Amino acid sequence: MKKILLTLSAAVLVVANALAGSYPDISLDALKTAIAQKDVTILDVNGSASYKGGHIPGALDFVADKGDLASKLPADKGALIVAYCGSEQCGAYAKAAKAAKGLGYTNVQHFAPGLAGWKAAGEPLQKVE
Repeated sequence: MKKILLTLSAAVLVVANALAGSYPDISLDALKTAIAQKDVTILDVNGSASYKGGHIPGALDFVADKGDLASKLPADKGALIVAYCGSEQCGAYAKAAKAAKGLGYTNVQHFAPGLAGWKAAGEPLQKVE
């Protein structure tokens, strides 16, 4: 009985993840390369105050732009879109990832370390002046 319950619980988690949408993680190095090659659109979901204080260079303020997101994203639906939030414990990135996926984008990824991981790696922030 215990084995059946464990199997059922695992199945429920798989279905829940599929319904919520899962997004592959992008590494720090891969994200830096994509930024350098101008081959990525980055969505920051940390809120406008945090965004103004410092964000990954080139990122869009998802909170401010979500109502007009379609016009902010590239025409190519296969373009790389990366969403991030505060840290690995934060799941808010999924709002932006789901929005991009809902607009038909097929290459939506997650920068799991988020803003905290970017800063911890010594990477520069872009601030709104």
